[in-house]
Amino acid sequence: MFLQIVWSFPTVIFSLLMMMVVLYWLIAATGLIDLDILDGVFGIGADGADAAGGDGGGLSGATGPLMRLGLGGIPLTVVFTALVFFSWFLTYFAEYLVLRHLPGNWMHTVLGVATMAGALIASVFLSGIALRPLRRFFAQLKPLPARPLLGQLAIVRSPTVTASMGSASVEDGGAGLILQVRDDVPDRFKRGDRVVLIEYFAEQNAYRVIGEDEFNGP
Repeated sequence: MFLQIVWSFPTVIFSLLMMMVVLYWLIAATGLIDLDILDGVFGIGADGADAAGGDGGGLSGATGPLMRLGLGGIPLTVVFTALVFFSWFLTYFAEYLVLRHLPGNWMHTVLGVATMAGALIASVFLSGIALRPLRRFFAQLKPLPARPLLGQLAIVRSPTVTASMGSASVEDGGAGLILQVRDDVPDRFKRGDRVVLIEYFAEQNAYRVIGEDEFNGP
């Protein structure tokens, strides 16, 4: 019964999106892609501006309702995950309780489309209620100013470091910082290697690194 509903219209649309979301978070957990891969382009700033530095003009139609619900400052990947989850949840139970009992495929299809639209609208409000308390948490995760970190030692966390991806941890006397790092020589560093932060790329919120031995010299 469960799988039959999951793969029936309209639930199947959000089931596929849920699979994509789960796959994204699983890959992100391995360090193979950056957690902010979408937020760096489409992130919702606390003041309504997109993370690329604009005023949100190109995204205002998509993020406006979310901003009005107090979701500014929450990564768009998290917001998208919540939207997909609540939409899937609502369409699943709509199919389970009502749609599958309707006579005729045409009626099921028409009401399925309406249910999808209604679930999307409702999920925006539900996401606002669920995620609004997390704004303070994400605000605490904002990176510290870049320059004081230059010259500091870091430990590579990702499987490798390339010119487009990689992460490393820096001890700050507390819980530690997780930073995005870059290297023009692909696969020179691997997880556990000691590197030094030597340059900050503001547009990527990432640091160029070199090996500790290379930094210290002969």
